[in-house]
Amino acid sequence: MRGSDHGTVELFSYVSIEERVPERHPLRLIREVVNDCLGAMSAEFACIYADGGRPSIPPERLIRALLLQAFYSIRSERQLMEQMAFNLLYRWFVGLGPDERVWDASTFSKNRDRLLEADIASVLLAQIVAHPRVKRLLSKDHFSVDGTMIDAFASMKSFRRKDGSDDDPDAPGGNGTRSFRGETRSNATHESTTDPDARLFKKASGQASRLCYLGHVLMENRNGLVVQAELTRASGTAECAAALAMIDRHRPYEGRSSPRRITLGGDKLFDNQGFIGALRQRKVTPHIAVQGYRTKTGKTRKTAIDGRTTRHAGYGLSQTVRKRVEEVFGWAKSSAGKAQTKFRGLQRAGSDFVLTATAYNLVRLPKLLGASA
Repeated sequence: MRGSDHGTVELFSYVSIEERVPERHPLRLIREVVNDCLGAMSAEFACIYADGGRPSIPPERLIRALLLQAFYSIRSERQLMEQMAFNLLYRWFVGLGPDERVWDASTFSKNRDRLLEADIASVLLAQIVAHPRVKRLLSKDHFSVDGTMIDAFASMKSFRRKDGSDDDPDAPGGNGTRSFRGETRSNATHESTTDPDARLFKKASGQASRLCYLGHVLMENRNGLVVQAELTRASGTAECAAALAMIDRHRPYEGRSSPRRITLGGDKLFDNQGFIGALRQRKVTPHIAVQGYRTKTGKTRKTAIDGRTTRHAGYGLSQTVRKRVEEVFGWAKSSAGKAQTKFRGLQRAGSDFVLTATAYNLVRLPKLLGASA
């Protein structure tokens, strides 16, 4: 007998939202870890909220919603609110009941900015890395570091002289003509009028300079998880400086008077005397790729890496594993949509970058913990 296509609208549902999510759904494990970490961050949340006034959006729900936005490549907060209105999986993960109203997109964005400006993302990443189920996946001895360009939320038209001598008159439609062909521009004399923290930068000869930031990641080598992340203003020395800062924050002293020796893999950009010397002072073995190009005079560039390091088999292994750090940047730019930041200013853009690195770790957990169970 053919069934009827005429459905009936039920007034009540007798199946809870918890039962509608499959038992083996990967978000279940992610939500358990995230909830444990958010529960341990209550003191940090208390510091950024007033004791009185109207209740705001709970910060725990804000963070879970922002993680969803990275997981499912949702391009805007407005689209996120629209999908949360009808997607029961999203409601379950965030903590909204099936009958609760979804927040207004503007209200959500304003509350989100409070968390970004307080750098809660760095605290969350530290909590995730220290979680018992995650900590046993991490290497204590072997790490890799790298950086990538993150385009700023500013156009090249906004890159004007600091003294205002090249300001153009207003044009109809609010989009004035701007011709900078043949004009010499640099960060010393120019800055963006919409995002002063952005810098004009290029990583290699022959590339176009772009207004951007530099995103840096310190990755452990066992499973390729991020243990430190940072966003800085773009410059030629930013990657080495950020690498040392991230090592100093993460360095496992483990209660000893002298820190244990670790290794750090990196590409040819990190092969310079100052950086290698700073690593060795910190008892870090530099597994850095050798920058051995020939100069215009035909001489081979002198490298800071010698046989003390390259003769060991571990050096070759680090050179193979360190390339996995590109997977972090690839996921962040393609899946999480962070090739260009949506925020202006180093503080908010940096917190968003760290939150994206945290989301990358969480996406990896279901498979890693399933394989190690």
